[in-house]
Amino acid sequence: MAGNSQRRNRRTSSKKGAQAGSGGKRRRSLEGKGPTPPAEMRKGHAKQRAAQARARHAAKRPAPRRGGAKGTAELVVGRNPVFEALREGVPATTLYVQQFIDSDERVREALQLAADRGGINLLEAPRAELDRMTHGLNHQGLVLQVPPYDYAHPEDLAAAAMDAGEDPLIVALDGVTDPRNLGAVVRSVAAFGGHGVVVPERRAAGMTAGAWKTSAGAAARTPVARATNLTRALETYQKAGLTVIGLAADGDVELQDVPSLDGPVVIVVGSEGKGLSRLVGETCDLRVRIPMPGGAESLNAGVAAGVVLYEASRRRS
Repeated sequence: MAGNSQRRNRRTSSKKGAQAGSGGKRRRSLEGKGPTPPAEMRKGHAKQRAAQARARHAAKRPAPRRGGAKGTAELVVGRNPVFEALREGVPATTLYVQQFIDSDERVREALQLAADRGGINLLEAPRAELDRMTHGLNHQGLVLQVPPYDYAHPEDLAAAAMDAGEDPLIVALDGVTDPRNLGAVVRSVAAFGGHGVVVPERRAAGMTAGAWKTSAGAAARTPVARATNLTRALETYQKAGLTVIGLAADGDVELQDVPSLDGPVVIVVGSEGKGLSRLVGETCDLRVRIPMPGGAESLNAGVAAGVVLYEASRRRS
C-alpha cells in the first residue's frame, strides 16, 4: 500500500526538503571590507613591527626617578575600626553605611567625623552589597574605603633633605611585615627629625590603615618610599654619600661608638625574628648593636629604630 513501504530512505512525499544554501557567503563576498587600517595595525607591516618594538622598549624602561608606585585600595570594616580610622586621620574616599542600620553611638560619631573632615563620600548601601564588598566579614553596617597610598621614590627622600640643606636621616626596613611596626617607625622618624622610611616592595608591610593609625598622624607628613630591590636602593644611597648602618644583635660596633650618626645616614632595621637578610647585611657599611644591660635578646623594629633615631637626633642638635 502506498506510503507503507518498508524500504529504507524511500521518499513518501512529492515535496522537496530544505536545500543547503550558501549561508550568505556570496552576498558577503560582494560587500566592501571597510577602509584600509593604518600601517601600524596591519599584521606584518614594517611600521607595525616598529611600533611593537617601541612598546617593548617602553615597558623595559625604568620608571621616572621622581614619584613612586601606588599601593592598593583597602577597606576598613566594622564600627570600632572605622571610627578609630576616621579619628586618627586615615585618608578615606568613601564611607558606606548600611540601609536601615541600627544607629548607635559609634555609628553617629563615625558619620560626624566623616562629615566634619569633608571630601569623604557618604553612600547608603543594602546589607547584601556590603557583604559582597567585604567577602562576608562582620562589617556591622560600616565600611570605609581607604585609597591607595602614594609611595615616594627612595631617591626622593635623600634629595628632599639635601635640597633643604640638611644631612639625610632615613630608616630602611628589611623584612618587617607588621604594619603596626611600620607605623611606629614612621612616628619615630617624624618625632626625631628624620626624612622618611624605605620599605621593600615585596614581603614587607605597606602603608595600610593599621600603619596609618599607629603612626598617630605622622604618616601625613613623613614620606614612605617603596624600593623594588632594597639592596640596590642602599647601594644608590652609598653612591650619593650616605653611610648605611645596619642594626644587628651581633654587630661589630656599639651604638654609642658609631661616628657617622651626625652625618648623612641610612639606618637599616631587620625583622625581630630573622634580623637583616644576608645581602642587605653585606651591603651595610657598619653593623651596629644596641647595648641592652637588661639582658633582652632583641627589640622590635619600632623600638630599635626609635633608640637609634634618638641618638642621631641628639648628636645633630
